[in-house]
Amino acid sequence: MGPDFDNAFRADFEALLRWRRDVRRFRSDPVEPQDIETLLGLADLAPSVGNSQPWRFVLVESPDRRARIQANFERANGEALEGYSGERAALYSKLKLAGLRDAPVHIAVFCQPDPDQGRGLGRRTMPETLCYSAVGAIHTLWLAARARGLGFGWVSILDPTPLNAMLDVPADWAFIAYLCLGYAEEEHKDPELERAGWQPRTALSRRVFRR
Repeated sequence: MGPDFDNAFRADFEALLRWRRDVRRFRSDPVEPQDIETLLGLADLAPSVGNSQPWRFVLVESPDRRARIQANFERANGEALEGYSGERAALYSKLKLAGLRDAPVHIAVFCQPDPDQGRGLGRRTMPETLCYSAVGAIHTLWLAARARGLGFGWVSILDPTPLNAMLDVPADWAFIAYLCLGYAEEEHKDPELERAGWQPRTALSRRVFRR
Protein backbone atom coordinates (compact mmCIF):
# COMPACT_ATOMS: atom_id res chain seq x y z
CA MET A 1 0.00 0.00 0.00
CA GLY A 2 1.35 3.40 -0.95
CA PRO A 3 1.81 6.43 1.30
CA ASP A 4 -1.11 8.62 2.33
CA PHE A 5 -0.59 12.08 0.82
CA ASP A 6 -2.98 13.96 3.08
CA ASN A 7 -4.40 17.47 2.77
CA ALA A 8 -1.50 18.98 4.71
CA PHE A 9 1.00 17.40 2.32
CA ARG A 10 -0.96 18.58 -0.71
CA ALA A 11 -1.05 22.12 0.68
CA ASP A 12 2.70 22.01 1.28
CA PHE A 13 3.26 20.69 -2.23
CA GLU A 14 1.24 23.54 -3.71
CA ALA A 15 3.28 26.01 -1.65
CA LEU A 16 6.47 24.41 -2.99
CA LEU A 17 5.26 24.91 -6.56
CA ARG A 18 4.24 28.51 -5.89
CA TRP A 19 7.53 29.38 -4.18
CA ARG A 20 9.70 27.66 -6.77
CA ARG A 21 11.49 30.51 -8.46
CA ASP A 22 14.26 30.96 -10.99
CA VAL A 23 16.94 32.44 -8.73
CA ARG A 24 19.64 34.78 -10.06
CA ARG A 25 20.84 36.30 -6.77
CA PHE A 26 22.85 33.92 -4.61
CA ARG A 27 24.72 34.13 -1.34
CA SER A 28 28.28 32.85 -1.42
CA ASP A 29 27.66 30.29 1.35
CA PRO A 30 28.85 26.85 0.21
CA VAL A 31 26.48 23.94 -0.26
CA GLU A 32 27.57 20.76 1.50
CA PRO A 33 28.74 18.03 -0.92
CA GLN A 34 26.40 15.55 0.77
CA ASP A 35 23.45 17.85 0.04
CA ILE A 36 24.41 17.99 -3.65
CA GLU A 37 24.67 14.20 -3.76
CA THR A 38 21.26 13.89 -2.10
CA LEU A 39 19.66 16.30 -4.58
CA LEU A 40 21.13 14.49 -7.57
CA GLY A 41 19.88 11.22 -6.11
CA LEU A 42 16.37 12.66 -5.96
CA ALA A 43 16.64 14.01 -9.51
CA ASP A 44 17.61 10.51 -10.61
CA LEU A 45 14.16 9.32 -9.46
CA ALA A 46 12.53 11.30 -12.27
CA PRO A 47 10.52 9.39 -14.89
CA SER A 48 12.24 8.59 -18.17
CA VAL A 49 11.16 7.06 -21.45
CA GLY A 50 11.74 3.30 -21.36
CA ASN A 51 13.42 3.68 -17.95
CA SER A 52 16.45 4.94 -19.87
CA GLN A 53 17.67 7.62 -17.39
CA PRO A 54 19.37 9.53 -20.24
CA TRP A 55 20.36 12.58 -18.15
CA ARG A 56 24.04 13.25 -17.48
CA PHE A 57 24.95 15.71 -14.72
CA VAL A 58 28.28 17.52 -14.98
CA LEU A 59 29.43 19.34 -11.84
CA VAL A 60 31.39 22.32 -13.15
CA GLU A 61 33.96 23.06 -10.44
CA SER A 62 36.97 24.36 -12.38
CA PRO A 63 37.34 28.17 -12.05
CA ASP A 64 38.68 28.29 -15.62
CA ARG A 65 35.69 26.43 -17.05
CA ARG A 66 33.30 28.61 -15.06
CA ALA A 67 35.00 31.74 -16.39
CA ARG A 68 34.58 30.46 -19.93
CA ILE A 69 30.89 29.77 -19.28
CA GLN A 70 30.54 33.33 -17.93
CA ALA A 71 32.19 34.74 -21.05
CA ASN A 72 29.86 32.63 -23.22
CA PHE A 73 26.87 34.06 -21.35
CA GLU A 74 28.08 37.65 -21.70
CA ARG A 75 28.51 37.26 -25.47
CA ALA A 76 25.10 35.61 -25.89
CA ASN A 77 23.46 38.18 -23.66
CA GLY A 78 24.95 41.03 -25.66
CA GLU A 79 23.65 39.49 -28.87
CA ALA A 80 20.21 39.04 -27.32
CA LEU A 81 20.15 42.70 -26.29
CA GLU A 82 20.71 43.69 -29.93
CA GLY A 83 17.37 42.04 -30.74
CA TYR A 84 15.48 44.67 -28.74
CA SER A 85 15.12 48.40 -29.16
CA GLY A 86 13.81 51.42 -27.32
CA GLU A 87 12.28 50.98 -23.89
CA ARG A 88 12.34 47.19 -24.15
CA ALA A 89 16.11 47.24 -24.77
CA ALA A 90 16.62 49.61 -21.85
CA LEU A 91 14.65 47.31 -19.59
CA TYR A 92 16.46 44.21 -20.85
CA SER A 93 19.84 45.78 -20.12
CA LYS A 94 18.83 46.21 -16.46
CA LEU A 95 17.66 42.64 -15.91
CA LYS A 96 19.81 40.25 -13.93
CA LEU A 97 19.55 37.10 -16.00
CA ALA A 98 22.08 34.75 -14.42
CA GLY A 99 23.74 34.04 -11.09
CA LEU A 100 26.89 32.56 -12.58
CA ARG A 101 29.33 34.74 -10.65
CA ASP A 102 27.88 34.05 -7.21
CA ALA A 103 26.27 30.60 -7.22
CA PRO A 104 28.53 28.12 -5.40
CA VAL A 105 27.31 25.14 -7.46
CA HIS A 106 27.21 24.92 -11.25
CA ILE A 107 25.64 21.90 -12.95
CA ALA A 108 25.48 21.31 -16.69
CA VAL A 109 22.87 18.81 -17.81
CA PHE A 110 23.25 16.79 -20.98
CA CYS A 111 21.22 14.00 -22.58
CA GLN A 112 22.77 10.76 -23.81
CA PRO A 113 21.25 10.55 -27.31
CA ASP A 114 20.82 6.79 -27.65
CA PRO A 115 21.69 5.02 -24.40
CA ASP A 116 21.76 1.24 -24.23
CA GLN A 117 19.64 1.51 -21.10
CA GLY A 118 15.98 1.26 -21.98
CA ARG A 119 16.76 -0.77 -25.10
CA GLY A 120 14.95 1.71 -27.30
CA LEU A 121 11.57 1.23 -25.64
CA GLY A 122 9.15 4.11 -26.23
CA ARG A 123 11.49 6.27 -28.27
CA ARG A 124 11.51 4.76 -31.74
CA THR A 125 8.92 7.17 -33.09
CA MET A 126 9.78 10.08 -30.77
CA PRO A 127 13.50 10.00 -29.89
CA GLU A 128 13.15 13.52 -28.48
CA THR A 129 11.47 11.96 -25.44
CA LEU A 130 15.00 11.25 -24.19
CA CYS A 131 15.63 14.99 -23.89
CA TYR A 132 12.16 15.50 -22.43
CA SER A 133 13.11 12.96 -19.77
CA ALA A 134 16.23 14.98 -18.94
CA VAL A 135 14.06 18.08 -18.52
CA GLY A 136 11.85 16.10 -16.13
CA ALA A 137 14.94 15.29 -14.06
CA ILE A 138 15.83 18.99 -13.99
CA HIS A 139 12.38 19.92 -12.71
CA THR A 140 12.61 17.21 -10.05
CA LEU A 141 15.98 18.61 -8.99
CA TRP A 142 14.51 22.12 -8.92
CA LEU A 143 11.70 21.17 -6.56
CA ALA A 144 14.00 19.09 -4.37
CA ALA A 145 16.40 22.02 -4.03
CA ARG A 146 13.62 24.46 -3.15
CA ALA A 147 12.20 22.05 -0.57
CA ARG A 148 15.60 22.14 1.15
CA GLY A 149 15.86 25.92 1.17
CA LEU A 150 18.19 26.16 -1.81
CA GLY A 151 17.80 28.50 -4.75
CA PHE A 152 18.02 27.25 -8.32
CA GLY A 153 18.59 29.14 -11.55
CA TRP A 154 18.41 27.91 -15.16
CA VAL A 155 20.76 29.84 -17.47
CA SER A 156 19.37 29.65 -21.00
CA ILE A 157 21.28 32.58 -22.51
CA LEU A 158 24.23 30.53 -23.75
CA ASP A 159 25.62 29.44 -27.08
CA PRO A 160 25.48 25.63 -26.72
CA THR A 161 27.83 24.95 -29.65
CA PRO A 162 31.16 25.00 -27.73
CA LEU A 163 29.90 23.60 -24.44
CA ASN A 164 30.63 19.91 -25.04
CA ALA A 165 34.29 20.64 -25.78
CA MET A 166 34.47 23.27 -23.06
CA LEU A 167 33.24 20.77 -20.46
CA ASP A 168 35.11 17.79 -21.94
CA VAL A 169 32.08 15.58 -22.52
CA PRO A 170 31.28 13.38 -25.55
CA ALA A 171 30.47 15.38 -28.66
CA ASP A 172 27.18 13.54 -29.23
CA TRP A 173 25.70 14.42 -25.86
CA ALA A 174 22.84 16.92 -26.28
CA PHE A 175 23.18 20.00 -24.09
CA ILE A 176 19.97 20.61 -22.13
CA ALA A 177 20.63 23.14 -19.37
CA TYR A 178 23.18 25.02 -17.31
CA LEU A 179 22.06 25.32 -13.70
CA CYS A 180 23.13 27.48 -10.77
CA LEU A 181 22.49 26.23 -7.24
CA GLY A 182 22.96 27.86 -3.84
CA TYR A 183 21.27 29.81 -1.09
CA ALA A 184 19.17 32.68 -2.40
CA GLU A 185 19.81 36.25 -1.26
CA GLU A 186 16.07 36.87 -1.00
CA GLU A 187 12.80 34.95 -1.20
CA HIS A 188 9.95 35.87 -3.54
CA LYS A 189 6.70 34.16 -4.44
CA ASP A 190 6.35 36.00 -7.75
CA PRO A 191 8.74 35.73 -10.73
CA GLU A 192 11.53 38.30 -10.88
CA LEU A 193 10.65 39.13 -14.48
CA GLU A 194 7.14 40.00 -13.36
CA ARG A 195 8.45 42.27 -10.61
CA ALA A 196 10.80 43.93 -13.12
CA GLY A 197 7.91 44.67 -15.49
CA TRP A 198 9.07 42.37 -18.29
CA GLN A 199 6.09 40.01 -18.50
CA PRO A 200 3.27 39.16 -16.07
CA ARG A 201 1.84 35.70 -15.74
CA THR A 202 -1.41 35.16 -17.62
CA ALA A 203 -4.57 33.18 -16.95
CA LEU A 204 -4.53 29.40 -17.35
CA SER A 205 -7.62 29.64 -19.56
CA ARG A 206 -5.41 30.98 -22.37
CA ARG A 207 -3.50 27.70 -22.44
CA VAL A 208 -6.25 25.08 -22.11
CA PHE A 209 -8.10 23.86 -25.20
CA ARG A 210 -10.90 21.35 -25.69
CA ARG A 211 -11.46 19.35 -28.83
